[in-house]
Amino acid sequence: MNHASDSTLLEAYQAGRTHAFTVLVERYQGRLLRYARFLPGGGDQAEDVVQEVFLRLARTPPALPVEAGPDRLQGRSRLASWLFRVTRNCAMERIRSDSRRRLRERSAAMLEASEGGQQMVEANDTRQAVERCLDQLKQDQREVLVLRLFEDRSYREISEITGKRNGTVAWLISEGLKSLSRSLSPVLAKNPHPASRIGELKGESR
Repeated sequence: MNHASDSTLLEAYQAGRTHAFTVLVERYQGRLLRYARFLPGGGDQAEDVVQEVFLRLARTPPALPVEAGPDRLQGRSRLASWLFRVTRNCAMERIRSDSRRRLRERSAAMLEASEGGQQMVEANDTRQAVERCLDQLKQDQREVLVLRLFEDRSYREISEITGKRNGTVAWLISEGLKSLSRSLSPVLAKNPHPASRIGELKGESR
């Protein structure tokens, strides 16, 4: 069952096979937690946000087409987009009253922790360095880059998840990548592979 399609698992869960839902949670939980952490008011609320997402999935799962052959990947993409969209909505609902205060405090803390860029330069883990730099970007740039760089969502899917126009998504990714490249230049000089990946994404608009 671990290799079953998303629609098959949802059908099995609705038929009373609770293990099918456990498989879906294991399949998407880590990715949703990472995304939620980069949303305003994420951080220590990320687990609560993702828990709410799965509760909504359990109560009112989306209708997915029957998947067979090459359609399996398309069906999985549809559920992933639904989950990311609901994660975003849940996060916004939770932090509406105090999002501005939390964002200011987090930005100040990140700026202090990375003063002079020394901590980033000394980081051995490029992925962690990328995440630290993402924390310092504007929220709308940070969100689309997390979906693009870490989740490999297409521009169209990011537009559906965030509610932004395709052109806006493309502009935010372009500007965010420029800022990210400048901040990461010391790390990229040591490891060219992330630089190649960023370079590839600059020209993509699928």
